[in-house]
Amino acid sequence: MFEYSRRRFLRQSMIAATMAGPCAHSLKAAQSKSPNEKIGVAIIGTGGRGAAHTRAFASRRDCEIRYLCDADLSRAQTLVGSVAQHQKTAPKTVQDMRRIFDDDSVDIVSIASCNHWHALASIWAMQAGKDVYVEKPVSHNVSEGRRMVQVARKYRRICQTGTQYRSHGSNRAMVDYISAGKVGEVKLAFCMVGKRRGPIGARGKFDPPESVDYDLFCGPAPLAPVTRPRFHYDWHWIWDLGNGDLGNSGIHRVDIARWALGVKGPGKTVMSYGGRLGYSDAGETPNTQVTLHDFGDKSIVVEVHGLPTTAYKRMSNGLVIEGSDGYITSTQTSAAVFDLEGKKIQDLKGEATDHFDNFIQAVRSRKSSDLNADILEGHQSSALCHLGNISHRLGRQAKPAEILERLSAQNIQGDVAETFDRNLKHLKDNGVDLDKTPLTLGPSLAIDVKGETFIDNPQADSLLTRPYRDPFVVPEESAI
Repeated sequence: MFEYSRRRFLRQSMIAATMAGPCAHSLKAAQSKSPNEKIGVAIIGTGGRGAAHTRAFASRRDCEIRYLCDADLSRAQTLVGSVAQHQKTAPKTVQDMRRIFDDDSVDIVSIASCNHWHALASIWAMQAGKDVYVEKPVSHNVSEGRRMVQVARKYRRICQTGTQYRSHGSNRAMVDYISAGKVGEVKLAFCMVGKRRGPIGARGKFDPPESVDYDLFCGPAPLAPVTRPRFHYDWHWIWDLGNGDLGNSGIHRVDIARWALGVKGPGKTVMSYGGRLGYSDAGETPNTQVTLHDFGDKSIVVEVHGLPTTAYKRMSNGLVIEGSDGYITSTQTSAAVFDLEGKKIQDLKGEATDHFDNFIQAVRSRKSSDLNADILEGHQSSALCHLGNISHRLGRQAKPAEILERLSAQNIQGDVAETFDRNLKHLKDNGVDLDKTPLTLGPSLAIDVKGETFIDNPQADSLLTRPYRDPFVVPEESAI
């Protein structure tokens, strides 16, 4: 555990004191020009999203990036020049994030590492007195997310989830529109995740790049052989490291759907069906997956389509919120209202806020309530994705007739048979022969809402966490 020093406390008090009255909660709050008021930033993970984090903080006058950290040091080093050009000082590059946590000049840690590192990096940072911006999903499993919330509250840290669409004006307008009852009674949301994902190459045994410290890369995950040809990014499709497209892209839709429906917690039951279909490769996670979440009188249905797909009510990659008087579609950056016949009624627009700026203003105010995506919201949305994957991983091959029979017994709003038929057509259109490569049917898992565990299912409970490698251990609840 990293210590929260008195020097750190005094520094953060100074930063909070610079929060000035009327500009504190504006769309783009005024940034201090004084070097004494600059917030020290460390970026962990310098791939695609890490580069975006780097641009966001380097362009701010009130921030200074002091570290770029990546187990692949070459990736961190490629960003040094652009950072130095923005802020006139060059950040240090390190492979071991623990060097960052020991440095009191670092105030915030922005995490864009692989999914399996999100939780432990956040926990270590917050225990060391740093505030955290962490990419989605915030965790690799359900237990990790709850520990992150616990640590944030105990150490009074500001922790923002990288579900940036919560800061987009159209989504805020959509939530307000639904809350006002303008689309009638809303009980169902479809989360459409239509992102083309081709095969990643044959499974084999590959060496990590020479610039990678593989022990640090694996961290909390097993020190297992590399079985995918492309080392970076394709870890998303390996269970030890990623969460498939349900946890990669699907979480954005799930997060906005939860917000729109006003649902909290893990729901009452979860069930998933799908598979990795249409090709054979090194990937392990499904490229086709339908997950059904039962919240009693409301439901969320997530459809992952990694093969070429068509739109459902104009949406192949976004949300469809079903109301008794119409429906709303959202691309996550735009939203529109339609009547029951599909005639467009209006676009929904609202003032956007910059998600990174929202985080910085909360860092200065010291109020987690100022965040658009507090870690608790990030945990709950991430957990739904993890629960869907648990059902899938416990599944078995089944024929369509059996799957439909099981689906009909679920307490899910809407027509589950129509959704199933639509997904069967999707697979047929892509040349998938279900007699040769059957669908996987996951069990319907009953959930203990308060405990965030499963009811009478030790096998499913075992997937709520994972074995950790010393010293890369996410602490248990009693150890925090």
